[in-house]
Amino acid sequence: MTDTTDDTVLIQEARHWEDETWIAQVIKNEDDDGWAVSMTLRGEAEPALVGPWTMGRDKKNPKPLDAPAFHTLVKTAHEVRRRHEQQLQARLHKKIWIGSGAHEIVVTLDIVPDDDDPYAMLAARNAEGREVARKRVEAGFRLTAETAEAWLARELA
Repeated sequence: MTDTTDDTVLIQEARHWEDETWIAQVIKNEDDDGWAVSMTLRGEAEPALVGPWTMGRDKKNPKPLDAPAFHTLVKTAHEVRRRHEQQLQARLHKKIWIGSGAHEIVVTLDIVPDDDDPYAMLAARNAEGREVARKRVEAGFRLTAETAEAWLARELA
């Protein structure tokens, strides 16, 4: 089955199913006698999700893809991408609070993962949100309450 929307032919077959955003392919599992399914976002080289796929009734060939299975796979692949983005965000952007009340300071570390020159920006904001210090540091800088307090003591002295 094919759908021609905006001059794009969408393939919807037993082992290959696609929509405007995702492409699902049932592939032979290299590690055993089973089958796997890969979900790839259009325009990306690597699949966002690869997982086991159900065998058909003959226990030899894969179960064919259909619309409900494809929609479930899309939902799962989207969730995997969302979690990956959240994990990357958490790894590249760290935040801690030091002090308390009117003396509370928020210290952030924003890592810039440049291939040639990775670095991080360390910044501190007071309780009113005004930036009180900023410094470029190595990408491997470990942000802890102790390192933040020591940095701020030097910066604000």
